Amino acid sequence: MTVSENRVAIVTGASRGIGAAVADRLARDGFTVVINYSGNATPAEELAVVIEKRGGRALTAKADVSDAEAVRRMFDAAEAAFGGVDVLVNNAGIMALSPISDADDAHFQRMIDVNLKGTFNTLREAGKRLRDGGRIVNFSTSVVGLKLETYGVYAATKAAVETMTAIMAKEMRGREITINAIAPGPTATDLFLNGKSDELVARMAKMNPLERLGTPEDIAAAVSFLAGPDGSWINGQVLRANGGMI
Repeated sequence: MTVSENRVAIVTGASRGIGAAVADRLARDGFTVVINYSGNATPAEELAVVIEKRGGRALTAKADVSDAEAVRRMFDAAEAAFGGVDVLVNNAGIMALSPISDADDAHFQRMIDVNLKGTFNTLREAGKRLRDGGRIVNFSTSVVGLKLETYGVYAATKAAVETMTAIMAKEMRGREITINAIAPGPTATDLFLNGKSDELVARMAKMNPLERLGTPEDIAAAVSFLAGPDGSWINGQVLRANGGMI
């Protein structure tokens, strides 16, 4: 099912991995997409070209989501280019693993800045500027339920995102804006695979009864459901997209 041509979606951290798959899927669904990135512009620009060659509309927007002013400028750019914003997908995030007792201040602060403050910055802007009838999809993690060792700080930031998701869904009463979170399990992206042995990856792939890693496209399909017309009655929920791991 497609959406009307004037529906606009901002996807944070959309130059690669799950974010790129989400931006591509929403473009296929008929959304105009704003491809956010924080560093290297090239992958974001390449994705925009692919979308536009296919007949879609896309804009790249550089912004570190931990910087509130940069987030405001990103919304400004989307509004200037397309007239407004209807969907926010909060995909940008970082994952650094360490036992809590070994985590240094920089490790803790960087994940708070990007995963929690970054989500807060975009939620605050979206709460003021999203058009009525819009959608917000935040990103959590299934580790909030699994509680695996070394994921303590990362999972803590995502547990906070889940709490903000449920509360803000109530705060948007009267505007027909839904706010939900996706909580992926192990997914075959650079973020997940980097630093892990083949044996560890294989073991984690077997943790769910479907016995495979998720793909970025699996997660993008879940986002598509929540952002599209068929997800209109889902609100304030966390969808664990993990193949049945937990």
